[in-house]
Amino acid sequence: MSIPAFGLGTFRLQGQVVIDSVSTGLELGYRVIDTAQIYENEAEVGEAIAASGIAREELFITSKIWVANFAKDRLIDSLKESLSKLQTDYLDLTLIHWPSPEDQVPVEEFMGALLEAKQLGLTRQIGVSNFTVDLMKQAIAAVGAENIATNQIELHPYLQNRKVVEFAQSQGIRITSYMTLAYGEVLKDPVIQQIADRLQATPAQVTLAWAMQSGYAVIPSSTKRANLQSNLKACALTLSDADMALIAGLERGQRLTSPKGIAPHWD
Repeated sequence: MSIPAFGLGTFRLQGQVVIDSVSTGLELGYRVIDTAQIYENEAEVGEAIAASGIAREELFITSKIWVANFAKDRLIDSLKESLSKLQTDYLDLTLIHWPSPEDQVPVEEFMGALLEAKQLGLTRQIGVSNFTVDLMKQAIAAVGAENIATNQIELHPYLQNRKVVEFAQSQGIRITSYMTLAYGEVLKDPVIQQIADRLQATPAQVTLAWAMQSGYAVIPSSTKRANLQSNLKACALTLSDADMALIAGLERGQRLTSPKGIAPHWD
């Protein structure tokens, strides 16, 4: 099993907006859909998938367990609720969305419950999200690195999270980048714009291609058909080593998401 390099995110999309985004994405050829319990859109995502008529085995569906559901006696039941909303018997990937606030539920407990969900066939792969090096070490101690498919983290040219990336990769854990376009901030960057102009590509395509060439999976979202179609073309774009180095030089430690009371002590 592996994590596909390119997928469709659904963060902040709800109701008819998410139905339209997922429906359009599937129509354009997207086959990887990323959602989460806290997005409160799993039922709509499931509705769009069901309406598409695409065979389940052609799809790769990810969801994430919310912090309120980490306890051993709650996690699997909450996952079954997600499956029901998504109208599927299994997920391809289930992640722990954020670390447990103030370690209310030990890493060992929720990772153990997640591994049990995998053994029950409720999910094919398991992983984590927003985990620091220390938290990854705890997760590895609980279930083994071979059982952690990915760590999904905020990662874009302005926040390249190198400590976390290097540790994860040293353990064979794939990195999934979310907010790869930094809410559109990096699309205005002159370095990225210059590369895009030279390659006759868009700044978004360049940024997504940079992330994938760096070995990361990406899950950009959009509500616009043109952007969904355009983003897909990043998969066919190749950057030179010089371009990759220029983008690597944009690191500035600019973190955009760090929810109070939930975010860990970042590396």
